[in-house]
Amino acid sequence: MPSTSINKTEYDPARRILSVWFVAGGKRYEFEEVPPETYAAFRSAFVKGRFFNDHIRNRFRYRRVPGEGDS
Repeated sequence: MPSTSINKTEYDPARRILSVWFVAGGKRYEFEEVPPETYAAFRSAFVKGRFFNDHIRNRFRYRRVPGEGDS
């Protein structure tokens, strides 16, 4: 099911970095040390926003990645 809050995700298993692009504002965040099992569960979750809030948000160190349009 498409998410209303998450636009896109990418995962780098070598670095264990999860990149998440949000619908609101198109902002991208990178979450560090995300286990491959967590990413697999996230991808297969029926409600991605709920899974993100319950299992990723506030559980992994993150940073905002500046993008186009940022000043």
